[in-house]
Amino acid sequence: MTSPVSNLQPDACYLALKTRDARFDGRFFTGVTSTGIYCRPVCRVRTPRRENCRFFGHAAQAESAGFRPCLRCRPELAPHSVTWSIQDASYILAHQAARLLDEPEAWGGESPTAQLLAARLGVTDRHVRRIFEAQFGVSPVQYLQTRRLLTAKQLLADTNLPVTQVALISGYSSVRRFNAAFVEHYGLNPTALRRAGAAKPGEEGFAIRLGYRPPYDVQAMLQFLHKRAMTGIEQVNLEQRSVARTWSLDVSGKRHSGWLDARFDEDRSQVTLRISDSLREVLPLVIHRVRAMLDLDADPQAINEQLHQGFPAGDGLRVPGTVSGYELATRAVLGQQITVAAARTLAQRLVERFGEPIATPFAGLTRLFPEPAVLASASGDALGQLGIVKQRQAAIVAIAQAVADKRIELHGGADVQATIAALKALPGIGDWTAQYIAMRALRWPDAFPAGDIALQKALGVLDAPNRARAAEAASQAWKPWRSYAVIRAWATL
Repeated sequence: MTSPVSNLQPDACYLALKTRDARFDGRFFTGVTSTGIYCRPVCRVRTPRRENCRFFGHAAQAESAGFRPCLRCRPELAPHSVTWSIQDASYILAHQAARLLDEPEAWGGESPTAQLLAARLGVTDRHVRRIFEAQFGVSPVQYLQTRRLLTAKQLLADTNLPVTQVALISGYSSVRRFNAAFVEHYGLNPTALRRAGAAKPGEEGFAIRLGYRPPYDVQAMLQFLHKRAMTGIEQVNLEQRSVARTWSLDVSGKRHSGWLDARFDEDRSQVTLRISDSLREVLPLVIHRVRAMLDLDADPQAINEQLHQGFPAGDGLRVPGTVSGYELATRAVLGQQITVAAARTLAQRLVERFGEPIATPFAGLTRLFPEPAVLASASGDALGQLGIVKQRQAAIVAIAQAVADKRIELHGGADVQATIAALKALPGIGDWTAQYIAMRALRWPDAFPAGDIALQKALGVLDAPNRARAAEAASQAWKPWRSYAVIRAWATL
């Protein structure tokens, strides 16, 4: 009644299915043998009989077993399963492989293969396939195929992009191969998934839905972002529970600029994301970055098992991310040894001086954050006039140059330890800044800025002879979720 490689407990899964418990959304999928369909635990259809249910830890397992995704609950909307461990080497390697396959930016425009994946991990492709199949029950190719098809399914349902463009965005080299894979797996022609609610031609922007697992302290997330929001680039509306901002990104040498507006629907444990038409070509990447910015893929149950005893009031807290690691790194440098308000003021001046104007339907969103090439060539005098001291001038220029030259990548698919080392090699970047960037930009759940004064205060180690060492020692019990422990510790102040 369950996948041979899964640790799922079928009876517990069926109970979560009966109660439509959103805490388990994305943690397992239910294949119904009487219909050949697989669903999320939150699906609103009539609960199937227990003997007709098979449970799978991943959508790829369900599809490999011959089940098709439900058109009502739409498995592609479920939060991803992000699992971390500091124990089993094969377990870590398998999940790192899955993380790389889930990360659009990890491949620099290339289409991932088993050989490329093995090279990135430093092992043979045979070993990757063996440990991947042992962990997930499917091959890396099957896992990637499911991800691509579910991405395409969401684009077909929520946008009016031409099928040709959907195929290319989803990672297929030709429409014919895409159509064949879609029909083979789902028994449907791609155009059959077009919905009346999709965006209409000429309509400004379009909306898609993103799921998350409760509990989620939406107010705390919005307060964190609101406190740091820069006028002209970001708007955080605490009453409407929304975050809107402008954004520019470079993909395969082509620049894409636009806006996005994310609104929380707490009753459904969803975020409704509206995106400008100008970002359609990079929609999967936009979705991935927004999920990272709002930490929608976190697994509260796994995190709370480790942290609840130390921080019982923080079960719904998430680690705020970013849509731009480069922007986050620049702002982290500006925030060194000064208050959040002072750092926001400096960032605001930087945007007004170097940011490009952009037209949006939001009255307060009028500028883009400065491009890496622009800040890389900024003079010390120009930065000094904004109130930025020389040490931080050098750090800002160094980060911009490293990002512009692609010597450093600041996203969830980057090698964490190598990136931290590369950041600390830049002028003006210490361990605190590198760890903070790892926590929010690289999405590393075990980052720990031990030198942070506020963190040391929350941990009660200000009187220790070596406060950073004492904070590091106190944090060992929270591995591998120390980033979440940091957010919870800050919240206690």
